[in-house]
Amino acid sequence: MATTTAAQRRAQARIEYDAFIRSCPTNQLLDRISDKWVSLVVSALAQADAASMRYSDLGRKLAGISPKMLTQTLRSLERDGILVRTVTPSVPVRVDYELTPLGTSLAGLLSAVKDWAELHIEEVNEARERYDDDGHASSADSADSGRSSSAS
Repeated sequence: MATTTAAQRRAQARIEYDAFIRSCPTNQLLDRISDKWVSLVVSALAQADAASMRYSDLGRKLAGISPKMLTQTLRSLERDGILVRTVTPSVPVRVDYELTPLGTSLAGLLSAVKDWAELHIEEVNEARERYDDDGHASSADSADSGRSSSAS
């Protein structure tokens, strides 16, 4: 077994689980949980009247999500231990999704972000309008808006 100095141990500790490093697993996890659909699925499950939701219920709740994206999102969350999938043999087969304790601990954070967005969207829209009115829009944005106004 190789001996390491205190400086080497500190240097190693700095690179372990550092979300600012792209190859770090925590960076990859942040990438996963910052996805819009992940946030909305976890929030929907956390706010469900029952402890679980069926696939079709989630699809109806999340306006705009395609079946393929919903399936991919649910599979990734199951793989990460955020939710559990329960299949009940019946005709047709019943599939329910429920947050795990790990998912429940994440749900509070993601629901808070969703709630913040709903509460502050008007302020954000006003800030965007002020920014755009002050001429900060990029030339590509200006070109796009010029095309749309000339098409009218």
